[in-house]
Amino acid sequence: MKRKMYTIKEAAQLIDGINEYRIRTMCKTGQLRAFKAGNKFLISESDLFTAVFGTDFYEPRPCGSLVGSSMSPTSGKDFSDNENGGAA
Repeated sequence: MKRKMYTIKEAAQLIDGINEYRIRTMCKTGQLRAFKAGNKFLISESDLFTAVFGTDFYEPRPCGSLVGSSMSPTSGKDFSDNENGGAA
């Protein structure tokens, strides 16, 4: 699977409130993982979001178990939009 990579300019445009200077500084100080290709820093999308937001945005977050709750798919509740019990 290919990873989406951004230049400093692209990364700064992607996130409001962070400019190119801040992204470059984060790369140089090691706060943001990046590698140099020629004279440009390249930053992966997941590393960018991890550094800025503090968590990897690709990582699934745990959400409570549905088993035994009223929202459980096995509870028999009909979630259709029409009034006659889901029949078309």
